[in-house]
Amino acid sequence: MHAAAEDEMHDEFFPLVPAPEDGARWQAPTDLEQYLYKLCRADNAYAYLRTLAIEGVYYPVRLDEARAAGDDAHPMLTNETPDGLTVAQVYTAGLLPRPHPFLVYEYATLGALERIVPEGVDVLAVNAATPCEQYFLISDEEREVWLDLHHELFSSDALMDRVVTRRTGAPAPGPLLHGLACGAHLCFANGDAWNTLHWHGMGYRGEVERIADSWNVHGREDWSSIQNRLLDHEVSPWYWDFVLGARNELQRIRGGGRVETEQWRDTVERTLRARAQETGTPTHDPDFDDFVAHLRSLVGTVLRYEARFRADGLLPPDGHVRTVAAWDVGRGSKMARWGRGARYATEAEMHAAIERASAAAQAAYETWEEFSAGYVLGRCLHFDDEEFGPWYAEVLTAHRALTTDPESPWLTVPFRDRDRNGADGPGRRPA
Repeated sequence: MHAAAEDEMHDEFFPLVPAPEDGARWQAPTDLEQYLYKLCRADNAYAYLRTLAIEGVYYPVRLDEARAAGDDAHPMLTNETPDGLTVAQVYTAGLLPRPHPFLVYEYATLGALERIVPEGVDVLAVNAATPCEQYFLISDEEREVWLDLHHELFSSDALMDRVVTRRTGAPAPGPLLHGLACGAHLCFANGDAWNTLHWHGMGYRGEVERIADSWNVHGREDWSSIQNRLLDHEVSPWYWDFVLGARNELQRIRGGGRVETEQWRDTVERTLRARAQETGTPTHDPDFDDFVAHLRSLVGTVLRYEARFRADGLLPPDGHVRTVAAWDVGRGSKMARWGRGARYATEAEMHAAIERASAAAQAAYETWEEFSAGYVLGRCLHFDDEEFGPWYAEVLTAHRALTTDPESPWLTVPFRDRDRNGADGPGRRPA
C-alpha cells in the first residue's frame, strides 16, 4: 500500500527556515505565515493563537503509527528539551516540509488539539525553527482557552472557496506549474494552495479517507488505476464527448457557425447507429433505442447549460464547449496530489502525473477560460441534473474568482507558452 522511492530519503523531518538578516524583510510561504510573522514581531501571542483557531495546524506522526492507529487514536510525536520539558510541535500549512517516507503530518483544529496533545506535555511549539515561531505553556486553563477559541472562531466553510498561492517554494514556470494550475477548481473549493508540490492536504488520515470515501481508492494499485483513467479521460462517460464531437465535426465541415439543433441530434443518432453496425452491436432492441434517445436529449441538455453559461459570463456570447476533458484532467491533477498525501504515489509519480495533466489540457483547449467551461459542464452533467443548484453555483463562484483574482494561476500561468517574447509569453513568475 505504501509507496516510497530510494531518492525520496532525506532528513527534512521538520521545517528549518532561517530568520532574515537584520533589517531584511522575510518572505513567508503564504499570507498566513506572513501574518503570523507580523504578530510575532508585535509580541501579540493571543492574536496568534486566535489565528490558529481559525486555520488549524498540522502535527508530526510516524507513518507506521499513523497507519496502525484506530479512529479514536491520535498518536503524536513529542520531544524532550535539555531542561526536562516535553514539547509538542505543530505547524501551519505553508511551512510543512517535503513529505518524508516514514513521517507524516496530521491536521487538527485548535479544539481537537486540546484533546490530542497528550497529558504531561509542557509546551506547544508552533512553527518552531522558523521566523514565525511561537511557544505556549500548556496547562488545563490553556487547553480551555483553545477549546473556547475553537468554538468562537472555527468554521470549515470559511477555509474553503478562496485562492491561496505560495510565495516561496513553488515550482518554476513549466509543465509542473501548469499541471498544478489545472487543479485550480478543486484547490479553490478546498482552500488549498494551488502551487504547492509538498502536498499534505487534509493531513495523512484526511487524504486517505478522502480518496477512499469519494473514489474507492484503498491502496497504491487503486490510485494508479484511477489516476491513469482520469488522465486518459476514461472516467467520465464516453458519450458526453461523443455528442459534443458530433457538433464539432458539423462545424468543421461547415467552416464554423451555428449548428441547427435537429441536425446535431440527427448526426448523433446516425453516427451512433453506424458505429454500432461496424462493431456488431445489436441496434434493433429497446435498450439501444433508449440509449439513442438519451443521447439525442443530451443535445438539449448541453444547449441549455451553454445558454446559462453565456448568461453568467462563463462562456462568451457565441461560445460553446467543445469537450469536457477538463472534468477528468482537473480531477487528475488533484488525484496526483491526493495519492501523494495518502502515500500511495511516489514523488516522481506525482510529478509525472501532474505533467501529464498539463499536456492533456493543452491538447484539448486553447485557454484557461475554455478549460474551465469544459470542467464546469462535466461537473454539471455528472452532478447537477439541470437543477442549477449548488453543484453549479459553487463551481461558477470558482470560475469567477479564478478568472479575476490577481493571485489566480489563470492570470499568472499562461495556458500556452507560444511566444516567450510576446504577449503570450510566460507571464508573471509567482514569487
